[in-house]
Amino acid sequence: MQQYIRTCFWGLLVVVPGVAYAQTEGEYKTLREAMVRQEIEAAGVDHQGVLRSMRETPRHEFVLRGFRKQAYFDAALPIGNRQTISPPFVVAYMTQELDPQSTDRVLEIGTGSGYQAAVLSPLVSEVFSIEIVAPLGRRAERTLKRLKYENVHVRVGDGYEGWPEEAPFDKIIVTCSPEDIPERLVEQLKEGGEMIIPVGERYQQNLNRVTKLKGVLKREPLRATLFVPMTGEAESEREVLPDPTKPGVVNGDFSSNLAGTDLPAGWHYLRNARIQVEEEGTDREARFLSFKNTEPGQPSRALQGLALDGTSISQVKLSARVRGRDLQPGPTPLQRAAVIVTFYDSRRAVIDSQRLANWKGTFGWRQESRVLRVPLAAREAIVRLGLLGGVGELDLDIVALEVFELE
Repeated sequence: MQQYIRTCFWGLLVVVPGVAYAQTEGEYKTLREAMVRQEIEAAGVDHQGVLRSMRETPRHEFVLRGFRKQAYFDAALPIGNRQTISPPFVVAYMTQELDPQSTDRVLEIGTGSGYQAAVLSPLVSEVFSIEIVAPLGRRAERTLKRLKYENVHVRVGDGYEGWPEEAPFDKIIVTCSPEDIPERLVEQLKEGGEMIIPVGERYQQNLNRVTKLKGVLKREPLRATLFVPMTGEAESEREVLPDPTKPGVVNGDFSSNLAGTDLPAGWHYLRNARIQVEEEGTDREARFLSFKNTEPGQPSRALQGLALDGTSISQVKLSARVRGRDLQPGPTPLQRAAVIVTFYDSRRAVIDSQRLANWKGTFGWRQESRVLRVPLAAREAIVRLGLLGGVGELDLDIVALEVFELE
């Protein structure tokens, strides 16, 4: 009998039809192939080697035993020590953008569970992976050895320093976010080599492709993203820190887009979402984010993280300008157009989720707002927009979150 699983992880609410859990390798394989088809190929990854590696890499072996039944959701999962395993699409996309070659020696910063290194393993000559959290590094090394990824080498250390004894590297992939590109990593990159790295403030990062040409870096922004911060020396050098007593939405009017795209800056995990422009009168153009989906259950979303301290803030006001056309729920009542705020504690465990609205039908532009209670234990939050598994067309503009104080 088909079952529905509902769970919520760092930034992603997952409500999916399918097998509730797998017990055999054959069942895991079936789930893995469905994940690649529905969440990775459908989202634009077309590198055949990467797709093959994603189909063959047993992600359930790299997550904590208690989360194995969620291993093939396109979601970040906790792996302990306040760290996460990246969503499969992010792993596949970053690997594709790295353009792996069979002769490449690749440096990975942020081993985590070892999953990204395992996906790279059959595509390159050698992977040298560094993890700053000793328990994670040792566990990942044991897992990779047990699964016979013999060309992956793991060491515990500060990835900010790189691995100078094995340099130079053809490619570097960084799975945690510094505020800027570490110079030591640039030094260890070969001439003509490429680095894929998320760079920016704690909750506002862009994934970049960096190419080293005659000692000069050429930077190409790829998409907005959200990674755990690079710790160690990189963390001590941060100049911009979020203020958890003044939470707010960045680019909530969608006036800023990533260069050369119709994707909004500051929003990540985008699916079936594009900036649209609508003329209002003769003196200006209004920009808004439009979601469209015709297949029930398919993702259509945009997410943004922010710092928020429940010991300092008891309430926030969430508001947005919204318009809908033929909005209907997906396979479950929870899969429907909405703006949702999910609150997390200091361990990044979910505390609560609250919705601005559950929209349906067809209606013109209107203003919506709601005051949300902030849990005392809240330290971070995710604002999630979109159809979220529902169908129809949803337009959103001027999405805002502000501290609400009683007068």
